[in-house]
Amino acid sequence: MDSNQQQSWRGAALCRDADPDELFVRGAEQNRAKVVCMGCPVRTECLAEALDNRIDFGIWGGMTERERRALLRRRPDVTSWAELLESAKRDYAEIS
Repeated sequence: MDSNQQQSWRGAALCRDADPDELFVRGAEQNRAKVVCMGCPVRTECLAEALDNRIDFGIWGGMTERERRALLRRRPDVTSWAELLESAKRDYAEIS
């Protein structure tokens, strides 16, 4: 993903005006932080950013760092999460 695409999805994120401290929390507070992501139109792009760049902290795309690490361990074969998730999103849109 180039920097223009990255900036465009970030501008559409529901959390763009949120206090970053609300998304970089621990424990039970993570579940509250994840609620912001549920209706976000760029959730997929956000998650791909975190997975492709191995971002260790915070809630990204509705997943905690622990959830992302588990996903990365389960799918070490994925070379581009952005491509995989975008493809899955297109496939889902076609069958919906």
